[in-house]
Amino acid sequence: MSTPMNLQKVLLVSKDSDLRLLLQAVVSHANIHVAHSVSEGLSLWSEMSPDLVIGEGSPPALAPLLDYARRAPESPPVLAIGDHYSLQDVVTIMRAGAADYLAKPILLEDLRTAVSRATSQPGVARFTSPPDPFAPIVSVSPQMNLIKHLAKEVAVTDATVLITGESGTGKELFAQAIHAASPRAQGPLVALNCAGIPENLLEAELFGYQPGAFTDAKQAKPGKFQVAEGGTLFLDEIGELSATAQAKLLRVLEDHSIDPLGATHSRRVNIRVLAATNEDLLAHIKSGRFRLDLYYRLNVYQLRIPPLRERREDIEPILLIFLERARQEHGCRITRIAPDALTILQRHDWPGNVRELHNVVEWLTITCKQPVIQPDHLPQSVRIAPRSERHNSEPKLSLLAFGLSFQEMEKKMLEEALHKTSGNISEASRLLKLTRNTLRYRMAKHHIQ
Repeated sequence: MSTPMNLQKVLLVSKDSDLRLLLQAVVSHANIHVAHSVSEGLSLWSEMSPDLVIGEGSPPALAPLLDYARRAPESPPVLAIGDHYSLQDVVTIMRAGAADYLAKPILLEDLRTAVSRATSQPGVARFTSPPDPFAPIVSVSPQMNLIKHLAKEVAVTDATVLITGESGTGKELFAQAIHAASPRAQGPLVALNCAGIPENLLEAELFGYQPGAFTDAKQAKPGKFQVAEGGTLFLDEIGELSATAQAKLLRVLEDHSIDPLGATHSRRVNIRVLAATNEDLLAHIKSGRFRLDLYYRLNVYQLRIPPLRERREDIEPILLIFLERARQEHGCRITRIAPDALTILQRHDWPGNVRELHNVVEWLTITCKQPVIQPDHLPQSVRIAPRSERHNSEPKLSLLAFGLSFQEMEKKMLEEALHKTSGNISEASRLLKLTRNTLRYRMAKHHIQ
């Protein structure tokens, strides 16, 4: 693989003289500027306008270089080099904007390939592509990666999306990413927590009001629907809407018009609605607390965000990302977690999901005085054995008695339904009484093609 000849200036941030010799062999035609520290490299960068930047170090050490690259209006690609990069290091480096990475020891051909790949665009390769709006949602599990894929597909449409999941799973993050990836990204994203506003004020917040609509209404106030004009309105905790507000929201979804309190005429609005809930709306429908017709209007496309206990492989990368942010923001001393401590975290049921994990990390940054998290550093709340592992002496009926675990039983049910319907997703979902999205999620969970 040849190296682009249009490289004129290369900035190398490294103390390794052998690395410079390798680079000279790869880009012998280029002028190589060497900095022995990141601060020196940033100073040189602003002076020389390099065509390629190569930085050696750990993700925290290289963070200022990658941050500078993201902020610069026109920035060259950055190639990261480090000692024995782990999977988590690679995730952190690439999320931060590196064009490529190499782990030492480095062979000449590997460096040549990486340089060529990083600068393979016509002219000098630069960060011109927009960042992935879904990048902040850290995941390695097939369940979450499928949900992110489905969210990207629906983002480019104008469909109403209902995001369900337990508290703390990241429903608002998905709403933000869907908006940012949509054609409405240039418009506003307006969020309203329906549970955080008293019922007697909720309609006014949603639809606005005219002067004299009620006592103390001295002047007109636009509602969230008007503020979100041209953009997206995110209604969190949608199950908390009053019956009156539900009826008005249904009309907005049907004919895109609103009735501000005290107004004599309806007003057209151009918005997209995203809704989220951690409650069972179908149960609310049965009890009469939620309208069935509104549910169908909201549930045009449903995304169920799985709880953390269903994707335990995501715990480590999320933890490491939180630690990386803590290092950047307030100099956290922690660099990694011991395997025994990680095992404890992966056994915990995480009733508060990612929000609870973030709180644990915040607690560790204050209490842990060592660079490596050990089991005794963890808070007592996560060291207690999960409910499923307690009271082992109590007799209980288990699917294991029939030779199958719950996971195995679920997988067999899915496989049987798909076999009976010759792989037809729609037919299989009807047979199992699941939505198509839920069926696809569970297929990914069990690696069923």
